[in-house]
Amino acid sequence: MVFLILDHLLGIYDRLSDTEKKVASYIIERPDDVIHYSITEFARIIGVSETTIYRLIRKMRFDGYQSFKIELTKQTSGAKSFPTITKDAFDEYISQMKSVIERITTTLKREDVQKVAEWVTESEKTIFFGVGLSAVAAEYGSLLFSLLGLSSFYYNDPHVQVIVATGLCEKDLVISVSHSGNIRDTVKSTQVAKDVGAKTVAITAGVNSPLSCTADITLYSPVARFEKHEFLRGNIGELAVIEILFQMILKKIYAQKEDYLNGLSEVLKPKRYESGKE
Repeated sequence: MVFLILDHLLGIYDRLSDTEKKVASYIIERPDDVIHYSITEFARIIGVSETTIYRLIRKMRFDGYQSFKIELTKQTSGAKSFPTITKDAFDEYISQMKSVIERITTTLKREDVQKVAEWVTESEKTIFFGVGLSAVAAEYGSLLFSLLGLSSFYYNDPHVQVIVATGLCEKDLVISVSHSGNIRDTVKSTQVAKDVGAKTVAITAGVNSPLSCTADITLYSPVARFEKHEFLRGNIGELAVIEILFQMILKKIYAQKEDYLNGLSEVLKPKRYESGKE
């Protein structure tokens, strides 16, 4: 799968060395400048060795610096790029959200989403794992699936995750959410579920991360924008992937679930204030 260079860099950023992060940060923040540098000039400007730059280029699976620059030039001339940081937080956040939607087609494979949608509808139960901010996305996914009458649960405690995972079987599905894909607890819980025969799916922005390497299928999410601290990047991308998956499942099973959804709508009516009444 071909990722945008900036998406790829953010997907591996937390697993880079300090000197590699210097190179990655410069590329993310100033891609238009990088395309004009030779590798010698680039190394001198940011104060690292040419070997460090080449090592990072290889981690992005480019044969050499020249092929990397050619692809970066193509991508920086396109419309899909990271939003520039502005002083207005409102405009900046709107720009980030727009960027995520525009770039999600470069990280998410349609056939993988379709396969996971099939697994969800065929499984006896779907279990969501996530910790920290990713637990919020996991809970949201579980709630959406429950609205469709599917047997779905979520767990955010790592110990409970392992206990639950141990009791699963080949008829069950685990969807693990982690923005970085580098959280030991989430990877461990996913591996336990896989070892007992459950199907496993990762939703993450972490390209070739420990979680993506563990799960049977990875649904890659785009990163909103560059942020030094991974935990401040938010979960817009993961939530967008969950929404897309939900909509594909809804379309797939709507006809057979229509009576159920109509009944649920009636049940929920008393929960709302009626229009025109105080």
